[in-house]
Amino acid sequence: MADAPRTVLISGCSSGIGLELAVQLAHDPRQRYHVVATMRDLGKKGTLEAAAGEALGQTLTVAQLDVCSDESVAQCLSCIQGGEVDVLVNNAGVGLVGPLEGLSLAAMQNVFDTNFFGAVRLVKAVLPGMKRRRQGHIVVVSSVMGLQGVVFNEAYAASKFAVEGFFESLAVQLLQFNIFISLVEPGPVITEFEGKLLEQVSTAEFPGTDPDTLSYFQDLYLPASRELFHNVGQSPQDVAKVIVKVIGSARPPLRRQTNTRYTPLTALKAMDPSGSLYVRTSHCLLFRWPRLLKLGLRCLACSCFRTPVWPR
Repeated sequence: MADAPRTVLISGCSSGIGLELAVQLAHDPRQRYHVVATMRDLGKKGTLEAAAGEALGQTLTVAQLDVCSDESVAQCLSCIQGGEVDVLVNNAGVGLVGPLEGLSLAAMQNVFDTNFFGAVRLVKAVLPGMKRRRQGHIVVVSSVMGLQGVVFNEAYAASKFAVEGFFESLAVQLLQFNIFISLVEPGPVITEFEGKLLEQVSTAEFPGTDPDTLSYFQDLYLPASRELFHNVGQSPQDVAKVIVKVIGSARPPLRRQTNTRYTPLTALKAMDPSGSLYVRTSHCLLFRWPRLLKLGLRCLACSCFRTPVWPR
């Protein structure tokens, strides 16, 4: 007798990684999953429903969920049969980029409310059921920026550092209940959201920012960031494929990076635990040798770095 499909709740499915992951799981040829694909604004569900095709209403259900609202989380779970979630994928997130002086505390708090506290809120909601059944899998879409800071991304990186520390700590306890946690760490991902964000900040004024810092951001960081996404970026489909493998694994890993083309950039921190090598090298490449940085990013785009590997 075939096992019953596992219920997979995914946040942030209106576009990007969440949308692709929901569709791939819903079209699993062995029909191992029933996907509850959620988003804050159901007015944006059209793209997901079109991509789901015949799976819509069969192995995929679309539901409203705002990870920043206790009431919304409770309402979403009440619509799931038995309220039982076998796999939770914390994918909802927001970005924030720009000179620190030009960013409001409210904007930074919003990043933490979504990226960190939103993930914690969902886990708190599903954890009692997982513990009672003595099984479950919590997948968190983190970032390589949860492993190393990136200039002009301070608040976003801080939220992902918080995610990494929280879930690594929780993972130790939850093994006692046969509940696994997996932190999936993409590098740059090419999405419509990222493109619009870079376009918006390129013309933003960032009041309160000194002229030198604003020039560094507009003339050095933004061109380097576009080069990075162009040469090293992954598609949402590629990242979703990695997450599908993590969910289907008999022994899910705690961490999984998705893009080996980005590995040389994260290796600098691993080579020197003090962090000085990474900070000084990044500073020199961005502020002193931008042409060398551009050349290096183009080298990373070669086929030698295309195959994902499990990090050791």
